[in-house]
Amino acid sequence: MILLSVGTQLPFDRLVEAVDQWASRHPEVEVIAQIGPSNYRPTAMKSCAFFEPDRFRKLQAQCSLMVSHAGIGSIINALELGKPIIILGRDHRRHEHRNGHQISTITRFGDLPGIYAARDEIHLMELLDRVDLLAGKNILPPSAPEDFIKNIENYAANAKALPFWRILWRLFFP
Repeated sequence: MILLSVGTQLPFDRLVEAVDQWASRHPEVEVIAQIGPSNYRPTAMKSCAFFEPDRFRKLQAQCSLMVSHAGIGSIINALELGKPIIILGRDHRRHEHRNGHQISTITRFGDLPGIYAARDEIHLMELLDRVDLLAGKNILPPSAPEDFIKNIENYAANAKALPFWRILWRLFFP
């Protein structure tokens, strides 16, 4: 089963439509989609606007592949679960987001093992066509390392502690 997620804040019709088109050509593959406040209504895949968190986590655990916007939460979940994830960044120039941070996320994380960065919808479909060759990588532990927790506590207790982004950076790049 393939799980598509676009996040909760904004529509991402370009991604939803591309995966739905792929699903229409591959009816043998179950595709379940969380489409957010989308204007596009899928016809070839099961979809809903939002899942309850527990249901969504179960679907993430069950799927063989995640497809997502370039949201850091989706990427972290895939890395924790060892699931391959295809990401397509929202493009702020197309008014899919407020700024270009998802493009930056792809630039930074798109070459990590288990993460497959799609350049556009055509490349996304090419990656989906090779789904049997995509492998996940479990590179994040299911709970935060002790040093990370201590840094968060220091940050909360002391304004001179590391900025939060540096804490995250150290988590990913010790």
